[in-house]
Amino acid sequence: MHPLMVRQLGRQPYEPTWRAMQNYTEQRDAQSIDELWVVEHPPVYTQGLSGKAEHVLNNNDIPVVNIDRGGQVTYHGPGQLVIYLLIDLKRQGWGVRHLVTTIEHAIIKLLADYGILAATRRNAPGVYINDAKIAALGLRIRRGCSYHGLSLNVNMDLTPFSGINPCGYPGMSVTQLSELGINASLDDVSKKLLEKLRLELGNSHPLQQTSGLPRIVDKQQYE
Repeated sequence: MHPLMVRQLGRQPYEPTWRAMQNYTEQRDAQSIDELWVVEHPPVYTQGLSGKAEHVLNNNDIPVVNIDRGGQVTYHGPGQLVIYLLIDLKRQGWGVRHLVTTIEHAIIKLLADYGILAATRRNAPGVYINDAKIAALGLRIRRGCSYHGLSLNVNMDLTPFSGINPCGYPGMSVTQLSELGINASLDDVSKKLLEKLRLELGNSHPLQQTSGLPRIVDKQQYE
């Protein structure tokens, strides 16, 4: 397996980050390294390919961006850890279900390290604590490669979730680490989850680190 590159992006607006994911996926080849992009977004609702307008109840002046991942609407904002997984599934011989399960297991093992019992739900990707969702998943596969990824609520304002039916489920509760008594920084949670992802992905190489978005060669769009 090739090494994994971790791209530390800091806080970035949503749309340029999404366009950069599309661009990287379109231009990569069989030798391109797989990357994990760690980012925090300003407030934004993202509406997936299956999204229905009625699941946005009140956008509270928060922008709604229609995007090309699977699933319906979710919220991203400060205090939430987002990791995008740009993985060549074809090279690994994996299907999308394998990647979804890998991400879910990594999050569940991270939460277990904090003493939190979490689980998945059949036909509702993500990670849940009792009836409350703490992590959301959404992926796009193009040319045998994945992009988009996961969001984990760490210490954020959860109020904007009340403006939507999270992931298309009316009345779904959401929670976060800080509400569960875990006083951990976004950076600390990120480091731990990246290592869990590396292990679950079966990668034996130490994680490599870089920063900033990759250079965008063109402006073509790929919805």
